[in-house]
Amino acid sequence: MKAYLLDQAVARYVLEHSTPPDPLLQELAKETVEATGDNAGLQISPDQGVFLTMITQLLAPSVAVEVGTFTGYSSVCIARGLSGGRLHCFDVSEEWTSIARRYWTAAGVDDRVTLTLGPALETLAAFDQTIDLAFLDADKGNYPGYYELLMERLRPGGLIVADNTLRRGWVADPGHDEPTTVDIRRFNELVIGDPRVSALVLPVADGMTLIRKK
Repeated sequence: MKAYLLDQAVARYVLEHSTPPDPLLQELAKETVEATGDNAGLQISPDQGVFLTMITQLLAPSVAVEVGTFTGYSSVCIARGLSGGRLHCFDVSEEWTSIARRYWTAAGVDDRVTLTLGPALETLAAFDQTIDLAFLDADKGNYPGYYELLMERLRPGGLIVADNTLRRGWVADPGHDEPTTVDIRRFNELVIGDPRVSALVLPVADGMTLIRKK
């Protein structure tokens, strides 16, 4: 249970009263643990999956982008929420995204997902479509670079959802100087200081920030 910011009893209650993952997502989560070991923590939590499907349904994007696909849990959730749009996924791992490809097919969403492999700072720079919705969940040190590339392409009123923005709450402790926490703290300051956007940090899982372009 990836609920670092809530009392564990409250976290269980939240999960028990949110739509649970279906068998396909349960199987994907299980395979991710078996295939990636300690890296399985990179996978989003079930409540985040519900959130991503719901926000996609509400926005009805024509063009959605995901930076950091891993084994595909979040991309399945986003793709399921599309109503005629397309999801463009950017990742560097052929190994991990090969699992995602299988589950896109199993979920019946492979016809609405495009995967581009390579460093996203390069591949996003070559992406020439206007973005309606983006999910950012990649290497934290490059969040500012990804953010700027997404913002350049995001339509007014478009939304970026950034994951892991509370780092188990460590961002609020100035004495916590672990490198990834420092990276996220800098990213959070970048966002809140950006006059182009309005932002809201949600205490979901490890923190999710909604960033809406004005």
